[in-house]
Amino acid sequence: MGLLDAAVWSSSIHRGSWTPGGGGTHDVVAPASGEQLGTVGMASAEDATAAAADARAAQGEWAARTPGEWAAVLRTAGLLLEEHAAEIQDWIIRESGAIRPKAELETRVGADECFDAAALPHLPQGEVLATEDQRWSFARRRPAGVVSVIAPFNFPLILSIRAVAPALALGNTVLLKPDPRTAVSGGVVLMRLFEKAGVPPGVLQLLPGGADVGAAVVEAPEVDVVAFTGSTAAGRRIGETCGRLLKRAHLELGGNNAMIVLPGADVQAAASAAAFGSYLHQGQICMTTGRHLVHESLHDEYVAALAERARNLPVGDPASQDVALGPIIDAGQREHVVSVIDDAVAGGAELVAGGDVEGPCIRPAVLTGVGRENRAWREEIFGPVAPVASFSTIDEAVELAADTEYGLSLSVLGDVGAAMQVADRVPSGKVHINEQTVVDESNAPFGGVGDSGNGSRIGGATANLEAFTEVQWLTMRSEIASYPF
Repeated sequence: MGLLDAAVWSSSIHRGSWTPGGGGTHDVVAPASGEQLGTVGMASAEDATAAAADARAAQGEWAARTPGEWAAVLRTAGLLLEEHAAEIQDWIIRESGAIRPKAELETRVGADECFDAAALPHLPQGEVLATEDQRWSFARRRPAGVVSVIAPFNFPLILSIRAVAPALALGNTVLLKPDPRTAVSGGVVLMRLFEKAGVPPGVLQLLPGGADVGAAVVEAPEVDVVAFTGSTAAGRRIGETCGRLLKRAHLELGGNNAMIVLPGADVQAAASAAAFGSYLHQGQICMTTGRHLVHESLHDEYVAALAERARNLPVGDPASQDVALGPIIDAGQREHVVSVIDDAVAGGAELVAGGDVEGPCIRPAVLTGVGRENRAWREEIFGPVAPVASFSTIDEAVELAADTEYGLSLSVLGDVGAAMQVADRVPSGKVHINEQTVVDESNAPFGGVGDSGNGSRIGGATANLEAFTEVQWLTMRSEIASYPF
């Protein structure tokens, strides 16, 4: 039996065991072909509320486990992920429309997330503090409690496991709500991995569902931390709710990321990096290169090189064809991307390449002459669209790059000395010099500023420890202290 044998999970959620959900079922459909791949169970708000209570009840026993026991579960999950990588990749390709190299990236990084998390329990969990009294004084890290993880469709495995793995490794229990469109790749996969790795019932629960389930896993009084990856609009609502309820919220939101091509840069290499940054996974990535700022001396050559690449990138069904771009996730998102391109052209931009709809796909597009107030320049498109503008001075490039509400990822291509100066002047959670904007590693802090989120709340030992533990002050004396009362 494979890891993802449908007989185990079909039409079910997981609340200590596989069981029907109160929200009915949801068909898993391949966006490229329309083929029904399976049926997942859907939770109700009542399921989520009950799951939160179960998670609180299970957390004490899980928190009492030794660091070695936590680490062993995470190592086993990582090994299982590697063992079943091909099976998981097939699901990612069919369910999310990913090309195979992107699916391979997800399983590789997913395993790394488990292995990195396995090291967290054995890191220093606090410090000895100086004190003015006759006592020992410590600051020690304790599990935060119950963590809700709400994950999107675009990188379903990575964007779930990067919060689930460290949260479990540090003694927390977890409620996982994946996007229903990718509930297998972003939900069932993790549940099966950790179930087989030895996580006890109630420690990890799987709750695919709609907005009502999302609200329930945020508002349940037993939930202490919410780790959300998704749109800025939804993140604002979650942040507001968590603020009112005095919960911690880790918000990784949208981006409208700039790539700055400095004078003297290698145009062909820059265009290759740009095509990857704008078109990987059809541009459906928060780190996608959304604005191309190119020095005026290179602009025309750059546009021609990028357009040539766009015209020659094959699109289609990655499950059956060797393509560079797969389908847009659904018809609604496809219509949104087309409307952004149409509005840009109506506003005076030139569509140099692409933009055609081919079945469920959109050919990669290049736009020039996009006004700064145009949707294609100001908004996160979440589609394969590359708007290009020119600049004449470094100061102008910095001003253009910083002229956005977002602050997730910045790319600067060209002279390293000049790039370092640019990097210091543009607010961004991540800066990549001579790389494009879509970069991620399991041991690196990840997050953004402004409308891109509330900082690096995940990734790497420091961020994960701060995200999923609370710091407790502990003092000890050899005898009961004397007091004047």
